[in-house]
Amino acid sequence: MRARDLTVFALHAVGRQRLRSSLLIVAVAIGITAVMSLTALGEGARRYVIDEFSSLGTNLLIVLPGRNETTGGAPPLLGETPRDLTLDDALALTRTRLVSRIAPVNVGSAAVSVGSRERDSLVLGTTHSFTDIRQLRLSTGRFLPDVDMRRATPVCVIGSNLRDELFGASTALGNWLRIADRRFRVIGVIETSGQSLTVDLDNVVIIPVASAQRLFNTNSLLRILVEVPQVATLDKAKHTIIRIIRDRHDGEDDITIIAQDALLSTFDKLFLVLTLGVGGIAAISLAVAGILIMNVTLVSVSQRKYEIGLLKALGASRNTIRTIFVVEAILITLAGILLGLVLGVAIVQTAAIGFPQFPLATPSWAALASIGTALATGTIFAFIPAGRAARMDPVQALGGH
Repeated sequence: MRARDLTVFALHAVGRQRLRSSLLIVAVAIGITAVMSLTALGEGARRYVIDEFSSLGTNLLIVLPGRNETTGGAPPLLGETPRDLTLDDALALTRTRLVSRIAPVNVGSAAVSVGSRERDSLVLGTTHSFTDIRQLRLSTGRFLPDVDMRRATPVCVIGSNLRDELFGASTALGNWLRIADRRFRVIGVIETSGQSLTVDLDNVVIIPVASAQRLFNTNSLLRILVEVPQVATLDKAKHTIIRIIRDRHDGEDDITIIAQDALLSTFDKLFLVLTLGVGGIAAISLAVAGILIMNVTLVSVSQRKYEIGLLKALGASRNTIRTIFVVEAILITLAGILLGLVLGVAIVQTAAIGFPQFPLATPSWAALASIGTALATGTIFAFIPAGRAARMDPVQALGGH
């Protein structure tokens, strides 16, 4: 039997069992749709995080207090603890040509109020360089003044949502607000930008780092953001920073430096594993669909014994009988794949429109893998009932046995 005749015969057989075929098509389509939707979610999360970190640039080093690496040698003396990072440490880093700019950071939470309006808000202490390093945009006003970072100036920059809640229709620029027991003049409003690296910039108050230290009664820093002129000098700058801080901390290596490109690589691998995991879970439904195809094909073989016997009586070989049932399973699988791809694309595109800030997209490898898995399961699981049909005795088949 020619390939064209086999296909036409299989199409007629599928058409005669519309309800059964439709259920199988839907089962395969659900698996394809699940793989496309879940991998799009994982890929979207990966792209979102990578884009957020990439917006800071790849020539960024983050200096943290404390060491997260083990070294040889005797343990520290009893009671010895790593030193905190200070403003003097941050200033010392500006004395090397390997550092283009720095932004010390201090973070805390406090009550922010204007008149009778009050709410708790994240308060971030930093310097003028923070806006360049984080690439912040202001809708109105200006950022913190470029002055000595040890100067506690009573000015602040606030998020757009915080401005609306505290000032309403009034103008925020030039007016005063209270953070805990201190007053600050608003000199700028951050452009609406939403969540950025776990910080909600729409609801944050940014003040000079020295003012934050006085507000929270601390001399330490949470971290220091260091921008390096060239990516090629990252390693050299990292070793120089370690040396500078070591000299200031009595020879102790008590800081951790994280490179921005290392963070990007880590998150990229993490979310790739996550995407593969959710894709694998969704692919289980394709295996279930393959088992369903096998069971339904077994039923079909039992119900079509007379047809099988007649084909054998007319000279059809075992291979021809086997191929007929396998082709039927492949046609059903292809229809399910097509329907699943359409539904998957529709769901992903609809979600992308509803959440434009989240870059949803099904990776091409996931779509190809789901298609390959569906075809493989549909074909392999069809071979068992197809082989059973091929082994039938024509006389017994014609007799319905």
